[in-house]
Amino acid sequence: MFVAGDPRALLGLEPERDWRLGDLLQLMGRKCGVSADPGHTSGQDVIDPDRTIVALSAFADRLAAVAAAAAPVLIGTGHPHRLLGFYASLAAGLSAAGCTVLRPAQGRSVDITTRFGVRTYNLDYVRGVALVREPGARGCGSEPGVHTHSPLPLRVALGAAMDGDGPLPAMVIGDHGWVCGAGQLGIEALGLADADDPAPFVGQAEGRVSVVVPLDDTVRSDYYRPLTRYVLNRACLSQ
Repeated sequence: MFVAGDPRALLGLEPERDWRLGDLLQLMGRKCGVSADPGHTSGQDVIDPDRTIVALSAFADRLAAVAAAAAPVLIGTGHPHRLLGFYASLAAGLSAAGCTVLRPAQGRSVDITTRFGVRTYNLDYVRGVALVREPGARGCGSEPGVHTHSPLPLRVALGAAMDGDGPLPAMVIGDHGWVCGAGQLGIEALGLADADDPAPFVGQAEGRVSVVVPLDDTVRSDYYRPLTRYVLNRACLSQ
């Protein structure tokens, strides 16, 4: 899908080069440790934990730099059911370090094309983390938001910031369309990505995404706690 230019796989990124399937598989093999064999079309694949740890270290180092500068940050996720706790901990740590955690376009409508047609969602913030909700959904533990790959929530948030709803971010932290959309617009972006989402890794290879951490983005939320502690400790953001 990425090689074919499907927007659902590009996540807001516009590749600078023509990525062939073999080249893309080689990149994902280097970045994630998954199989680069085009004949490997079924069965379980594995992300190399050593590559995850190396990327987490680089991720934490960039967080430490933005914290030292007390620069404004925007944090958003298309995976709120699983990753909200990870990002919320980063938001709390950066805020305590003096960074402004931005919340532009709170409540603004976002029209996103899905396989069911165009759906209208509302941009919301939970513990400093942007996500989208179904209209009328309440902010409770059972309704953390909806899963999306779209860069449109990021674009709506940045548009509101440009119109005066807070400063523009010096850094965007997130996944899916948040990180790819920000990198495409020239804003420093770093985040998390699974092995079935090549766009952030291509963005990193082309120099538009700062750091991408390869990991499974669909496991239980509490499984990310050791990663959260590691990043906060290395970035000196632990509270």
